Amino acid sequence: MLKGVLGSVTVLALLAVGSVRSGCRSEPPPAAVQQAPEVAVVVVAPEPVSLTTDLPGRTSAYLEAEVRPQVSGILQSRRFEEGQDVKAGDVLYEIDPSRYQAVYDQAKAALAVAKAQVPALQARAERSTRALANRAVSEQDVDEAVAALKQGEATVELRAAEVESARIELSYTRITAPISGRIGKSNVTVGALVTAHQPLALATIQQLDPIYVDVPQSTAKLLRLQRTLNGGSVVGDAAAQSPVKLFLEDGTPYSRTGTLQFRDVTVDPTTGSVTLRMVFPNPEYTLLPGMFVRAVLEEGVLDRAILVPQQAVSRNPRGEPYVMVVDADNKVQQRTIVADRAMADKWLAASGLNPGDRVIVEGLQRVRPGASVRVTPAKTGPDPSPTPATSAPSAAN
Repeated sequence: MLKGVLGSVTVLALLAVGSVRSGCRSEPPPAAVQQAPEVAVVVVAPEPVSLTTDLPGRTSAYLEAEVRPQVSGILQSRRFEEGQDVKAGDVLYEIDPSRYQAVYDQAKAALAVAKAQVPALQARAERSTRALANRAVSEQDVDEAVAALKQGEATVELRAAEVESARIELSYTRITAPISGRIGKSNVTVGALVTAHQPLALATIQQLDPIYVDVPQSTAKLLRLQRTLNGGSVVGDAAAQSPVKLFLEDGTPYSRTGTLQFRDVTVDPTTGSVTLRMVFPNPEYTLLPGMFVRAVLEEGVLDRAILVPQQAVSRNPRGEPYVMVVDADNKVQQRTIVADRAMADKWLAASGLNPGDRVIVEGLQRVRPGASVRVTPAKTGPDPSPTPATSAPSAAN
């Protein structure tokens, strides 16, 4: 009985001690109130932007002529050095002229014979005409004498034409440069037999200063440019000879500026593009025919362009570009935009933004649409020199 009483007292004592310890515990402090996240923003403002089109192309000679023989014979000499500049009319090759000289001399002799017969025929016709008045000859004799004179005069003209033809063929034995320019390698050597109008050119002459640059432009870009020009948002003249900048195959800029000469009037059905031909001065022969280059063509000036930093642009699941903006109540809004083209480290926003909008560029990972934020201006370095916007294809569209 005593043991039972002692056990009960012990349990009650332990419970009392536990209750005292529990009462000594302090309540946890209330959770700290979270502050609104801080974001850095830029305020977009309209500014003039020079719009350009960046197009790949290939160079081609301003003039090009393939040198071919117009008469057949053995090549007797070559009068030029490969790779040198030649002028129109310079003798390039000589074909053995002996056979053509003989034909020319023969034609001249035949002409002299024909001319020698004309005076006698003329005198005969005059005598026959006088004798007819005295009835000494018949009219048929007179007709025959006059016909013989006309035939003799026609023979003279025929022989003269043969002389001219022989002279031309003799002159063709001296093959001359049809244009001025730089001549390439010779495809034949002295002693070779060449034939008139053969398919293989003896050499090729190319005028390299100035030089053409041909680039394809899609009709979609051409139509877009025409619409913007007609709408008045872009100031420029698509038909004018716009200045063109050029970049070489290794990316270095070409030192001279060219001009747009013309746009082709036919669309290539396989590519859906038209060819633009540009002309560049090339006095140092830096550009050679067949080189790949990149031409930057000025389209015009967009007076009120909205530019947004590229780091501010994200994409939704459909791949559409959007930005986060802060409204007047310092709350975040998601704004879908149309990014027209890249300009250095910015996008040219064709729509979706208005002047004065505050676009978040830092802290995007900490905000959601509708959240309140604390706004600070974004830190920007010195403003680099403006780079023209190009119409190179961008993934932001």
